[in-house]
Amino acid sequence: MNNTYTDLVHQTFDFPQQDFHVKDNYLQFNDVDVKRLIDKYGTPFKLTYLPKIGSQINKAKKMFNDAIKRNKYDGKYYYCYCTKSSHFSFIVEETLKHGVHIETSFAYDIEIIKQLYKRRKINKETVIICNGFKTKAYTRNIARLINDGFKNVYPILDNKNEFEDYKRSIRSKDPVKIGIRIASEEEPTFDFYTSRLGIRNRDVLEFYVDKIKGNDKFQLKMLHFFMNKGIKDDIYYWSELNKVVNLYCQLKKICPELEGLNIGGGFPIKHSLAFDYDYNYMVNEIISNIKKVCKKNKVDTPDIYTEFGSFTVGESGAVIYSILDDKMQNDRETWYMIDSSFITTLPDTWGIGEKFLLLPINKWDKEYHEVHLGGLTCDSHDFYTSEEHINAVFLPKIEKEKGSEPLYIGFFHTGAYQDQLAGYGGIKHCMIPSPKHVVVEYNKEGVLEDWLYAKEQSPQSMLKILGYIR
Repeated sequence: MNNTYTDLVHQTFDFPQQDFHVKDNYLQFNDVDVKRLIDKYGTPFKLTYLPKIGSQINKAKKMFNDAIKRNKYDGKYYYCYCTKSSHFSFIVEETLKHGVHIETSFAYDIEIIKQLYKRRKINKETVIICNGFKTKAYTRNIARLINDGFKNVYPILDNKNEFEDYKRSIRSKDPVKIGIRIASEEEPTFDFYTSRLGIRNRDVLEFYVDKIKGNDKFQLKMLHFFMNKGIKDDIYYWSELNKVVNLYCQLKKICPELEGLNIGGGFPIKHSLAFDYDYNYMVNEIISNIKKVCKKNKVDTPDIYTEFGSFTVGESGAVIYSILDDKMQNDRETWYMIDSSFITTLPDTWGIGEKFLLLPINKWDKEYHEVHLGGLTCDSHDFYTSEEHINAVFLPKIEKEKGSEPLYIGFFHTGAYQDQLAGYGGIKHCMIPSPKHVVVEYNKEGVLEDWLYAKEQSPQSMLKILGYIR
């Protein structure tokens, strides 16, 4: 039986795949020569492949617009980018090149909106959906945007009291477009039954009639719906979607200005070479179901908004490590020690047990074996021991000969949330530094080029944060 790593992959998966192939025993990621970047920058480093962002946005737009056409659906589709998944300027500006709108989640997001406007990356017609539980600072910043003439700012009411803040602080002459987030029910196996975000389904109609209807200053334009489990083909998702669409229909009959249904984010991304998700089927079913319920209730179909975060940027990212050494701790477990930390670079692996797509960069022609991966911190949970498709990790064996090339590994599709959760540029556990950040994009001549966005975090920067250097 063949037992090289190449043999393992070909026996287990359909390979090569769109984003991955092997050339001369070195992994290529979206046609990027990862080994060349290792030689140029050293490990560890984070990698952002910007062209993937546009391809994901255009993929979703095509799927929704095709489904709208196929189902003879009267509403339009709007793609919004969920900024909390990655706030970096080069990420957000890349999304805006592809005609998207913006979703915010906290007061400081509004400062980003102002900077984007100054840079002429957006204009006052851009749709800005303001989500999340609002602090006073957040509602004030939203009000200032509207008062400054931004015409398509949608404050999404997360609770009833939030509306009172806008009544006091917004001075727009035109009616203000607002939305209501529906508190979705989760499946029985989840940690809670009802989302902490949004207003209870049964309270929405009464709240609209008592507070919004007849108020010339505000118009209810959008209902917002999102489930923590994401968009999945199961009874819980379709049941909750139908509840929200039925509520939309009830409101539409007494609120003719209501025109948008925001289904949030939740598209999964590939975290294994075995990933199988029928996006086209799901989009078609969403559009078909919404139309069916609206037709039954004899109301016009709504415009559809999505707020994809992970789907937009997740597959553009990677983290590349070197294996420093292997440790045989008993007669069965071999530990490969990486030159960074999972806790500090991929916090979802530690916090929620997330699995990312793991592949070696080199040594595809070598024998493989089962290993455990360990990080550099002293935390006993700084490890990675299973993949999404199997309860194990297999990697090429390390050669001990002098002068042999180290084993390099990559975790792929890591572009969403990891820097935000890890506290980019701050103090990390055991003072493990933030790694270098390399960006790859097409230049004006259409040639791929790479550039260093950030150097590895220095000890001096940490000592300054901690007060040792003034």
